[in-house]
Amino acid sequence: MRTLIADDEQNLAADLQRRLTKLWPELEIISVIHDGVAAQQALSTLSPDIAFLDIRMPGMSGLDAARSAQANCRLVFVTAFDDHAVEAFEQAAVDYLLKPVSEERLAKCVERLKQRSEVKPDQMLVRLQQLLTTSNKPQPLRWLRAQVGQSVRMLAVEEVCYFQSADKYTAVYTRDAELLLRTPLKELITQLDTDQYWQVHRSTVVNVNQIVTAKHDLLGRVTLTLRERPESISVSRTYAHLFKQM
Repeated sequence: MRTLIADDEQNLAADLQRRLTKLWPELEIISVIHDGVAAQQALSTLSPDIAFLDIRMPGMSGLDAARSAQANCRLVFVTAFDDHAVEAFEQAAVDYLLKPVSEERLAKCVERLKQRSEVKPDQMLVRLQQLLTTSNKPQPLRWLRAQVGQSVRMLAVEEVCYFQSADKYTAVYTRDAELLLRTPLKELITQLDTDQYWQVHRSTVVNVNQIVTAKHDLLGRVTLTLRERPESISVSRTYAHLFKQM
């Protein structure tokens, strides 16, 4: 089976390529494309068996590009927006993945593609309803868009050591950089995986995997040292109970 990936966000396209290679080693990824016009041309000239298409791309949408696919090409639309779902299935999509795509959801998609079974219209409508219902359940944030000068840097959330409130923005600290997000920390917290990112202060959220020690002083104050950052992180009394066993 031969496939192409079209997504204008290069990091996300590379991530999908890596995950597909891991889930389906026999799958041949023949092209990774970053705009709609190139996707249209590739669908027409390369005749892939499968195409993973982002819906919103420069030049042309994935839905429009899909019209150039061969009749036997199996289409999977990948997008952060669920308002195109009905139109996607009108294009005879095999599946419709909402970003961020979980490992479990992508694995189910791969199994469906391997089966190569035909889907009847009534079954397709049932699946669409299931997908839209699932889309209402928020998935933890996996990627961040940080402004760096005149460009935007895509950053995997797991690379973050900690987040800190900066007025209406959020400062992001990685191993070797300090970046700024145009999203308040209060809003960002609701999108993070709470098992991995703990709020330790009104203005600070820490990646648990980065915590090396939690130092308690005589007054009961707690200070954290991190694996990949030189500064210490203060824990407010409200959250000190999280570190009683450390």
